Amino acid sequence: MKVIHLTALVAGLLFVSGAAAVAQDSDTSEIVVTASLRDYDATETPHVAFRRRADNLITEVKVVCDTRDLSQRREELKSTLRAMIKAAGAGSGIELGLGDEVVGRFDASMLDAVIRPDARADTSYAIVVVKTRVLPADSFDSATARISAFIDKTPKTGRTEILRQGAWNLTLIGPERYRGDIIALIAADSLRTAGAFGAGYGVAVEGLQLPVSWYQSGPLELALYIPYRQRVER
Repeated sequence: MKVIHLTALVAGLLFVSGAAAVAQDSDTSEIVVTASLRDYDATETPHVAFRRRADNLITEVKVVCDTRDLSQRREELKSTLRAMIKAAGAGSGIELGLGDEVVGRFDASMLDAVIRPDARADTSYAIVVVKTRVLPADSFDSATARISAFIDKTPKTGRTEILRQGAWNLTLIGPERYRGDIIALIAADSLRTAGAFGAGYGVAVEGLQLPVSWYQSGPLELALYIPYRQRVER
């Protein structure tokens, strides 16, 4: 395979970096990042990664009611869900979503659609995603406390409860927007690597066309990378 010398590599990577950044500026899709160990494999994941704080912290809550009368039960659930919607819209730093639509709007027109019968008799429930923005000064404790406080302070009607369930997960908006930053790090690392071997060495890099991947690297931090392969040749 042809060796890509350092000057050509850097020029090419910087060109791709700029082009990719411009092309992905409009990418606003929001993805959910779990803390699963399956997201990271030390033997396969490149060590070069662009690290940044997550955009949001999310968790699911189960809004459940076991009032015996079905009609009253549904009304109590709707009342509590309306209270959640009102509180989220009152500058609490909280947003609500449904299912995978973590950026989707949840409003009172959706109440009938989200209420479902529970496996327990005389019980109904709704699953809602609660999201808060990760602020520059946030710690994991302060971000989770904001959601916990929202749950605790929301008025509950009748026999309704709001129960947090599942994991705390992070979200990232537009991961492909960071392709240029990642490629710049790869270029710098390639320069250092090839330079350590002396004059006349170059690097071959494969896989830069692959999509951006990610894993959770800290309580509120994400590592973004491209699964490239690097080889030093003379």
